[in-house]
Amino acid sequence: MRRTSLAMRFMRDQDGGPLVEATIMIPILFTFLLGSVDFLNAFAQWNQATKAVEVGARIAAVSDPVSKGLNGLPNAIVNVATCPTTPTSETCQVGDPMPTFQVTCDGNAGSCNCTGTCTGINSGAGDYDPAAMNLIVFGRDGNGRCNDVTSYYSAGMCDFFPAITAANVKVVYSQTGLGYAGRAAGPVPTITVSLQNVPFQFFFLSALQRFTNVNIPPLTTTTTGEALSSASQN
Repeated sequence: MRRTSLAMRFMRDQDGGPLVEATIMIPILFTFLLGSVDFLNAFAQWNQATKAVEVGARIAAVSDPVSKGLNGLPNAIVNVATCPTTPTSETCQVGDPMPTFQVTCDGNAGSCNCTGTCTGINSGAGDYDPAAMNLIVFGRDGNGRCNDVTSYYSAGMCDFFPAITAANVKVVYSQTGLGYAGRAAGPVPTITVSLQNVPFQFFFLSALQRFTNVNIPPLTTTTTGEALSSASQN
């Protein structure tokens, strides 16, 4: 009878209950709190990456193309039997519409590949210009570093989001009807700059396996090319 009484008293004893509850709830509370900080930081990173892509597209529109042979394409196709848009001849003449082309330069692969009319463009690593890609990524200051700009004009993509490297950038030049065969200033393509394989930087959630390799969703910005030359324009 006495043993039964002791057992009942033990089962009814609530001393230390708040301590047990606190032990369970505090880790959960801190996980939600710190997780919220990490998710807000991830949202800020997404915004920075979005701005970086916009800046990259603007730089690409007024800088040397990452494809070395792209600027020579309007002259290379003149009098070459590769211009299907000419209605009365099998050859392109000066002033004829530019044929269709698309040049994709991948910083991760370190190469450019062309589809369509690619006269004068050597697809592969030989056509890839790393200096032109670095100009887009690091900016016009020529230092090849991030977070060192003194003006918005000199800023590159990584000055807005330091996690970006050339390997994370892809630039696509597409003919969309502008420009003409024999144009001395080069082609006038539509330029699309996009990010690839850029992971979010989590501080508190990085210890959790599911959060270690979460990439920022693909971001792209498209603009119309202009001079496609890094030289100052008159």
